[in-house]
Amino acid sequence: MTQHAEHRTVLVPDGLAGERVDTAIARMFGLSRTRAADLASEGQVQLDGSVVGKSDRVTPGAMLDVTIPAVADPLEVVPEVVEGIGIIHDDESIVVIDKPVGVAVHPSPGWSGPTVVGHLAAAGFRISTSGASERQGIVQRLDVGTSGVMVICKSEQAYSVLKNAFRHRTVDKTYHALVQGHPDPLEGTIDAPIGRHPKHDHKFAVMADGRHSVTHYETLEAHRFASLLEVHLETGRTHQIRVHMAALKHPCVGDFHYGADPVLARRVGLERQWLHAVRLGFEHPASGEYVEYESPYPDDLAHALEVIRDAD
Repeated sequence: MTQHAEHRTVLVPDGLAGERVDTAIARMFGLSRTRAADLASEGQVQLDGSVVGKSDRVTPGAMLDVTIPAVADPLEVVPEVVEGIGIIHDDESIVVIDKPVGVAVHPSPGWSGPTVVGHLAAAGFRISTSGASERQGIVQRLDVGTSGVMVICKSEQAYSVLKNAFRHRTVDKTYHALVQGHPDPLEGTIDAPIGRHPKHDHKFAVMADGRHSVTHYETLEAHRFASLLEVHLETGRTHQIRVHMAALKHPCVGDFHYGADPVLARRVGLERQWLHAVRLGFEHPASGEYVEYESPYPDDLAHALEVIRDAD
């Protein structure tokens, strides 16, 4: 439901004499100082009929006029075509896309950037209505900072079948990760539970009381500074590969969130983790036949890998 902006007019009390505009608004209207400063910067604040900035001072008895625009619902799907989202496959049941970096799968609190769901809505795709309204048709996720292949369901039947397939781990999810150093052994399985980090929001860690998490990896290329791994996920926890590789002391190159070396990341020109969903295989929800879809490395990851290879 669309909400309209709120207009509020008050007289500045004596107790706020000489205070900055943003401080006065914050105290009188119960807003955060940041929100108050933003309103002033956007020209939404007037003192005795004149627009004022956040650092101007208020005088007692002056008339303070503030327009407070309604904040959009963080879970509302905003249709918006997103440059860079590629359509790998499209039929009546599913659409398989190539997700670029910097795009979230669906709206969430704290994220105001582009989303896969918003793109599909703007591009005219009819998506399954199963799932929460902001996550309709979504049976898997990729981090905002992770690129690659993912499937979205268009029919209710496809949603039901694929949701089940992901839950029972019959979907083949293959990633490539460029990690610092050389994992020992060169191939192996990491079976370590993952839970929310006790001290950092939006971060996860190997925790004794975490959820069962299993990652299989093998080394495809070993270079002087980093190794290219093929990773198969048995479970699908948030940040699973990133957390497991960091726990081995071999974080993904460029993954500053989990302890990557910023010097190496700068050297290879990366501003995000080197992690890409390269292949997705499953039984097609309509035909039952096994299908597999692939995504090539995007330019930034391909370039970083070349730099690593040349460093040998």
